[in-house]
Amino acid sequence: MTQIRDRVSAALKEAMRNKQADRLSTLRLITAAIKDRDIAVRAESTTEGVTEDDVLQILGKMVKQRQESAHAYEEGGRLELAEQERSEILVIEEFLPRKLTEDEVDAAIAKAIADTGAESIRDMGKVMGALKAKYMGQMDFGAVGPRVKSQLG
Repeated sequence: MTQIRDRVSAALKEAMRNKQADRLSTLRLITAAIKDRDIAVRAESTTEGVTEDDVLQILGKMVKQRQESAHAYEEGGRLELAEQERSEILVIEEFLPRKLTEDEVDAAIAKAIADTGAESIRDMGKVMGALKAKYMGQMDFGAVGPRVKSQLG
């Protein structure tokens, strides 16, 4: 079992004991998403299941989906549903690493460019790959792309 899985499992048990229905629901969604990916990975290959990086990707994707949903609900005037999505985001983010500050992101981009030897926009894929490998869950890659492009361009 991975470290994040252990933390999710412990939080799930605590939420059950404390009768925190909303938190429990979100934790069950996290557990189900990880188990689904586990089954898919085992079916595709001979590996045991998902890695810690896979779990970070799953959690990052869950946060992004909820951010998009909250935005859509706000535009539709469904503020109570948007607030519910935001509360789920807070629970999911408990299990993600600390987000990097703007300065730390800029430094990470500069280091990734230097490490990969990137010289132009054509090398953007290499830089993004290096960043994703090292900083998964610590930065918003949708926002990082344009910043990488500006540093390369």
